[in-house]
Amino acid sequence: MEKTIDEARDVACLYLVVPCYNEEQVLPVTAPRFLNKIKEMEGKGLISGESRILFVDDGSSDSTWSIVTALNNQDHRFQGIRQSRNRGHQNAVLAGLMEARSKADIVISVDCDGQDDFDAMDAMVDKYYDGYDVVYGVRSSRESDTFFKRFTAESFYRILNALGAETIYNHADYRLTSKRVLNAFADFHEVNLYLRGLFPLVGFPSTTVEYERHERMAGSSHYPLAKMLSLAFNGITSLSIKPIRLITGLGAFVSLISFIGVIWVICKVASGDTVSGWASTACILCFVSGVQLLSLGVIGEYVGKIYMESKHRPRYIISDRTFGDE
Repeated sequence: MEKTIDEARDVACLYLVVPCYNEEQVLPVTAPRFLNKIKEMEGKGLISGESRILFVDDGSSDSTWSIVTALNNQDHRFQGIRQSRNRGHQNAVLAGLMEARSKADIVISVDCDGQDDFDAMDAMVDKYYDGYDVVYGVRSSRESDTFFKRFTAESFYRILNALGAETIYNHADYRLTSKRVLNAFADFHEVNLYLRGLFPLVGFPSTTVEYERHERMAGSSHYPLAKMLSLAFNGITSLSIKPIRLITGLGAFVSLISFIGVIWVICKVASGDTVSGWASTACILCFVSGVQLLSLGVIGEYVGKIYMESKHRPRYIISDRTFGDE
């Protein structure tokens, strides 16, 4: 959907929110591509000339922030904010979204590594003009992934949905959101963030755009399997109490089996057919103890999250900005 010059005053101001953490290798490669995409979309009349690229430095320990400030000096379309310390990808995205919501009509969050197809942005903006407030970027396939990564990723989404965390299948954090969605989202004060599951809770008309995901253009991934598992568990426990309900069901089932076992023992004792032995007793104790420890662990995770939420600590702290250089 292309806009004419006469309709230019009606086009939206777009901000690209790009979280960065130790991306000194990839940033010089992808930053020019982000700028070219902004210029291309401006030329088509899809976005206004006030559109910007907002880099969010998540407390990098390398020269990422120096590169961001240098980019800002080269072109005013490059802007940047810097967190006072590393707070994680989700908090970095949130910081960028909240910073951009007062300046932009629409915001697209996209990773810095160049894996997300930039051309999908055109389709996202078109969907916005069609009346959608949230447009989720969804991977069209995972053929380029290894079997293990594909299996774990697909299982990740299925488990999340099965446990009550509403998510968009094969969607990460590549999405377009309108100003009114971000204004509504600002009322969500969760400290334990899982943005992929929170945005569906906001509501408003939404749709998806499929795209091909590429290899990183430079550098190495900052999301190994351990972090992926941590994100998944955080998403489940932040958005759903279904694990506690499953534990309740498991406890009821174990209690039922135990009750049947007690009746069986009483019958054996009454008939005089008893054989002393430690194996069966040890197995039962180990099983019940394991269930109890697992249950306490899951409940403890929820209690810990309540503890962190009750403190109302800031989810991000901005220490530096490049604004004012335009």
